[in-house]
Amino acid sequence: MLSVVDLLEAGTLDLDVAAFLMARISRGASFMVGARPGGAGKTTVMCALLNLVPPGCELIAATPAAVRAAAHDGSPKQQCLVCHEIGAGPYFSYLWGADLRAYCALSEKDRTLATNLHADDLDEARTQVCVENGVPAEHFNAFHVALFLRVRGGFTKERRWIEKVYVADDKGPHLLAFDKRGGTRFAATEDPAYLEQCRAFLKNALETDVRTIEATRAEVVRFLEAEGPAVGHSR
Repeated sequence: MLSVVDLLEAGTLDLDVAAFLMARISRGASFMVGARPGGAGKTTVMCALLNLVPPGCELIAATPAAVRAAAHDGSPKQQCLVCHEIGAGPYFSYLWGADLRAYCALSEKDRTLATNLHADDLDEARTQVCVENGVPAEHFNAFHVALFLRVRGGFTKERRWIEKVYVADDKGPHLLAFDKRGGTRFAATEDPAYLEQCRAFLKNALETDVRTIEATRAEVVRFLEAEGPAVGHSR
C-alpha cells in the first residue's frame, strides 16, 4: 500500500491537490475516487487518503451487514465506512442497488463515507449512482469531495495523476475545484490558514523518510492533534 507521500513523489498528487484533500478529509469530508479503467489506481488513492481522516475515526468495511448496523445505531460516533467499490460484483464490500442506497443514506447519520467507482468524471459517477442505483441526489452530493484519475502509458511506463476535483458543501451540487488540464485551481473559499498548515506538513513529510502508511498515519495524527481544527464535516 502506498501513502500520500508516495503518491506525491510519484506525481499522482501535486502538493496543492494533496493539501486541499488533507484539509477537507481531516475535517470529516466524505469522498469518492473515480476512474473508468481497471488498474488506474482508484483503490490505491482511496486507501492513501484514508490516512487523513480525523484522529479517533474508526474505519469500517462497508459490508451490507455493517451498513445495516450503522443505520440502526443512533449514537454519535466517528466512523468512516469504506465501500471497496461501487459495483455489482460478488466481492467483499462491493455495494449496488438497495445496499448502495442504504450506504449513501448513512450521510444523514453523520457518518463519513469513502469509496471508488468506474467513472471518469462527475456526470458518469452521478449517472451510475443516482440513475442506475436510485440514490437520491442529496445523498450523492453528501460526498463532499469527488476526484477523478487519469492513467497514460504502457505497462512499464504508466503515469497516473488526479485530473479533476469537485467539491460540494451543505449537500449542494458539486462544483469544479481543480482541473489539471483546464488550469482551474482551488477556490479561495477554503480556510487559507489551515490549508497552508496542511501544505507545510506534507512538504515537510516529503523531506523526511516518512513513507509507509503506518508512519504517515502516525505523523498525521500528531499534526492534527497539535494543530488541526475541531473535528467536523467540511462543507
